[in-house]
Amino acid sequence: MKLEGLRVIDLSLYLPGPLMTQFMADHGAEVIKVESLHEGEPNREIGAKRDGVSVYFANTHRGKKSLALNLKDPAGVEVLMRLAEKSDVLIEAFRPGVVDRLGIGYAQVAGRAPGIVYASIAAFGQSGPYRDLAAHDLATEAMTGVLSLNRGGDGRPAMPALANADMLASMMTLSGVLMALVRRKETGRGDYLDMAMADCLLACLANNMGTAMTERRQPVLAEERALGGNALYGIYETKDGDYVVLAGQETKFAQNLLEPLGRPDLVDLCQLPPGRGQDPVREFLAATFRTKTKGEWVAWFKGRDVAFAPMRTLPEALEDEHFKARGMVLKDARGWDHLGVPIRFEAEPGRPRFDPPAHGEHSAQILRGLGYPEGEIGQLQSRGIIKGA
Repeated sequence: MKLEGLRVIDLSLYLPGPLMTQFMADHGAEVIKVESLHEGEPNREIGAKRDGVSVYFANTHRGKKSLALNLKDPAGVEVLMRLAEKSDVLIEAFRPGVVDRLGIGYAQVAGRAPGIVYASIAAFGQSGPYRDLAAHDLATEAMTGVLSLNRGGDGRPAMPALANADMLASMMTLSGVLMALVRRKETGRGDYLDMAMADCLLACLANNMGTAMTERRQPVLAEERALGGNALYGIYETKDGDYVVLAGQETKFAQNLLEPLGRPDLVDLCQLPPGRGQDPVREFLAATFRTKTKGEWVAWFKGRDVAFAPMRTLPEALEDEHFKARGMVLKDARGWDHLGVPIRFEAEPGRPRFDPPAHGEHSAQILRGLGYPEGEIGQLQSRGIIKGA
């Protein structure tokens, strides 16, 4: 696999860092999750569980090792430093300044391990006026303007269904880490990444910044092509109270839809700028979609070249034949569902290992690998520096 031979230290919590390092584990990296001695990773206890294991934890920590370590003790810091000397990547997501106070900031770690690629993920980054604000995903979506674009039919801001900042920070941090590893082959030195969730959100607003950048004006959603202003890019209710979507604005799709529906006269209106000029098309489609159930529309659209899709629930998506065929929904020997590996290589595909680690399961094993003798491992355990499963 592509990342075999790499060792990654994961000090992060919740979603951005753990998901990013899980992708690395799926592709062969050895990922060591460093957890606090008592609570451990918070998402061990969040949400629905299977046999005592939360789905959230299983979806972010499969195939990793767990080292339960007291980083508030100098002996625990020394364990981490020795581990860093034999590792390639370190990911942390504490609030800015915490790692420096613990004695495990980039400067301290790089002094012992100059080849380390060290990434910090924070809501607003390690600098700037918002550096020390307490924040999770929703706050960054609010501050960057993303939430202002995410409105329900009543015009009020709606809760995002996806943790956009977390996910984007996860993927951009992965990209940055891999860039740094490529460069390290030439220089022999690692680097430091200051990753802000808010920065990642802003960078991904490229297609919705038009009026804000040209006029310093908030976009009117009903006049934006991707935010509700285009009749062929929207959500429509069906006869049975369910929903379908149209998701393609090209002229050929307008023709392939409106001609069979007996309204070729509306095709030209689809070429108008997003907004009220397309209202006749929108009104016709809204009335038309309410004449059949979702299932009937799925049957009607079959074989037609139109960007159409029925709205699926999460359980329906897990049973969808396409996602199963793509390996994006997998089952283990216990019958548990797992999300698949989205980064698909032909020659060296990822191989997810489905078992997430118990809290501190690999503590003693990892210390043995660092050269600690059994007697000292026992002393560290009795002193509350490490904890086994």
